[in-house]
Amino acid sequence: MENSELSELAAFAAVATHRSFRKAAVERGTSASAVSHAIRSLEGRVGVRLIHRTTRNVSLTDAGQMLYARLGPALTDIRVAVDELNAWRNTPFGTVRLNVPNTIAPFVLGDAIETLLKANPGLRLEIAATDRRVDIVEEGFDAGIRLGERLSQDMIAVRIRSRLRFTVVGAPAYFEKRTAPVTPQDLHAHVCIRYAFPSGTVLNWIFEKDGETIEVQVDGPLTVDSQELMVDAAMRGLGLAYVWEQRAATGLRDGRLVRCLKDWCPLDEDLFLYFPSREHQTAGLRAVIDALKV
Repeated sequence: MENSELSELAAFAAVATHRSFRKAAVERGTSASAVSHAIRSLEGRVGVRLIHRTTRNVSLTDAGQMLYARLGPALTDIRVAVDELNAWRNTPFGTVRLNVPNTIAPFVLGDAIETLLKANPGLRLEIAATDRRVDIVEEGFDAGIRLGERLSQDMIAVRIRSRLRFTVVGAPAYFEKRTAPVTPQDLHAHVCIRYAFPSGTVLNWIFEKDGETIEVQVDGPLTVDSQELMVDAAMRGLGLAYVWEQRAATGLRDGRLVRCLKDWCPLDEDLFLYFPSREHQTAGLRAVIDALKV
């Protein structure tokens, strides 16, 4: 159905309801002549007179009565459907899909998501935690989380609370026969546990101190695609691991891991929640943004 046809039907329903072209025009926010033109166009298209018009009276023909009886409930359903959309704009409910790097998901989302869901019982979150590079628009996500340097320029980005730091850790047993590295270059003499992205690319270890940035291509017999596995392997004395500090926190607290190169591991850049547009955002996505932003 063309937009003009739907507009003509809505004009007819307004006239049939009020039995007045003037009142129908007020309801529709237009002129009486425009309403009259719409009715004439509708009657010409269907080939049947729908309304009797006199200078004092407006009434429906039998065909008009039949059409109005069927059309009224249909238009009411349309209005209700449109009104229900207001809830998506004003009340956080429905499903919001987020894409988050697996390596950081637990300590970026934890407390904020708990508070968000408890405060909004109608809201549902679907979180895909993967270190694979994802096009959130193409894959149907409402938003994603990334480090600033990995953001596309066509995305809107909002800084979120967590800031991250990489750290190099190893087990006390590992250091019993080795001297802890003092500079990043010393890592060439160490056994390192390597991390591989889903693409197969191996992560180089990046360090910074006093404005100097050093990138080290490490080596070792074990390559994994999970920081949890890296931490576990490091605690078993299989080598040094380069992981987010929060991933190693438990091992550092209980002494199963020892930190090294701390002065070469500054706070990393901020994390951002990013999404395609501010237009027509659902209340659910706005609630997620408000829960995570700084």
